[in-house]
Amino acid sequence: MNMENQGATADPQLQQFIEIESQKQRFQQLVHQMTEVCWEKCMDKPGPKLDSRTEICFVNCVERFIDTSQFILNRLEQTQRSKVSFSESMSE
Repeated sequence: MNMENQGATADPQLQQFIEIESQKQRFQQLVHQMTEVCWEKCMDKPGPKLDSRTEICFVNCVERFIDTSQFILNRLEQTQRSKVSFSESMSE
């Protein structure tokens, strides 16, 4: 067996570990992006405590960010499924 084929038959535990770590990294990037967007949008002047208007702005911003991210993920999944079923119907 040559070295090129060994990569394709990697240890399933290693593959699962890599996938979990990749998901963690994507989640951390999403949180960072959300924090940056909402901070810029809602924080006028940093102080020792959030006023109610700023707190409501953060809550709404985070909820919209999550809704938008979920919408995009769902749309990408639908597009991917459409491509797979189209490919399958073309090969028949």
